[in-house]
Amino acid sequence: MEKTFVKGGNPYLPLWEHIPDGEPRVFTYQGEERVYLYGSHDTEKTEYCGRDYVVWSAPVKNLTDWTCHGTCYEAADHSILYAPDVVQKGDTFYLYAAEQKGSVIRVAKSKTPWGPFTDPVKTELGFDPGVLVDDDGRVYAYWGFCACYAAELEEDMATIRPGTLHPHPMGHCDADFPWFKGEKEHISVEDGFFEASSPRKIFGKYVYIYSKRTGKPVPSLGVDGPNNGFLSYKWSDYPLEGYRPGGDISFNGGEILPDGPGKGVMTYRWGNNHGSVMQINGQWYIFYHRHTGQNEYSRQAMLEPIDAAQGKDGKIYLGKIVYQAREPVACGPVEMTSQGPQMEGLNARQWVSAGYACHLYHPKGHQAFIAPVYERRADVSAPICNISDGVTVGFRYLRFGSNSPKTATVILSSGGNATLILRVDDYQGKEIARADIQPGMHEITVPLTAALIGRRAVYFEFRACGENTGIQFDRFTFDD
Repeated sequence: MEKTFVKGGNPYLPLWEHIPDGEPRVFTYQGEERVYLYGSHDTEKTEYCGRDYVVWSAPVKNLTDWTCHGTCYEAADHSILYAPDVVQKGDTFYLYAAEQKGSVIRVAKSKTPWGPFTDPVKTELGFDPGVLVDDDGRVYAYWGFCACYAAELEEDMATIRPGTLHPHPMGHCDADFPWFKGEKEHISVEDGFFEASSPRKIFGKYVYIYSKRTGKPVPSLGVDGPNNGFLSYKWSDYPLEGYRPGGDISFNGGEILPDGPGKGVMTYRWGNNHGSVMQINGQWYIFYHRHTGQNEYSRQAMLEPIDAAQGKDGKIYLGKIVYQAREPVACGPVEMTSQGPQMEGLNARQWVSAGYACHLYHPKGHQAFIAPVYERRADVSAPICNISDGVTVGFRYLRFGSNSPKTATVILSSGGNATLILRVDDYQGKEIARADIQPGMHEITVPLTAALIGRRAVYFEFRACGENTGIQFDRFTFDD
């Protein structure tokens, strides 16, 4: 029987689709409850985003089974569209479209969650809008770049209600952009607002999810300078003010390797981040994006399960939560994985594209990368390119079940002689297979020297005779 390709890992959309800035929403339409993804669309390839929005959705009980509903909105002037948001009020769905690279925000309407969204009206909102329809039907909007703003909207869903505009509900980042003239008294160096406003209501509290830009090192994550690869949050008892420190939920720097007490090393090239949290079928998730290619113009939609809790003092905890005596006391970013919604791991006996790697590491910083692919085929694989001597490629996690496979098969190409080593559980973990690589295109099958059962992390280490062997890693599988 011919092997099929893994789908619905991380990224959870097809490898050929590039949806960043994903705002998940759960809507029930005609009795069916589905999660819908609305994001900008990286189709320009030489700059951020694209000129249309598409909608993807999945049943809440299976986040590996995504359907594309096609284009739901295009700007009337064919300008580039930045990050949108969609909310439902009554029987109408409202799309907030960020036209002209986010400088003009229009709201359009539809009677279905997948659109098309029509009759756009210019709003008074700004960059990266996020909208919250509260339990009492009142509507609040949040937006901004480096500095953030919040306000209540009128019934038209476009106009700011007089007297409700709140500038700086959170401190802005210590932005080093020469054109940004933010007020110094509002700077928050460690958790300053950067962009990506996304409001949510959790446990009766108002939670403001955003992309932060830290100006201080974060040694535990390997961050040694200004960085905006985080999705973070603050919370409040009120929709427009009073936001208190929360924490970080997601960081897109890959698996973090320990590097001494309180220190870590990133294994993936971080970049801007955008997304939100959503409870789906009883489980909370963080939706975010990662970067492929050698720039920031081919981003992909990712998700991880997270924990959510409320302390006795009312504080909201999101992400990886630390408990003491069953009470939440701290939280931090969850790990970045290859498995996404498949919490038992990707099926190791299918073809696993190298494009699902969450670990691309070289101790000297040589940058291997996942090549963007755009061909819309079920069997398309996103290869890893620029592999040099000492690179490790990791997948967290694979599902092996109760019976161990006997062999591993790898598809790759090389311009020179090299050695491939397969390790388990850690990038320096136990060696369970080794093979020589000759110049050319290869399908290499090697026997395993140890059993693999359950849910495991696997790593491929490349040792080359020279720096320029031109190794390209396409996919792998395991067999009984």
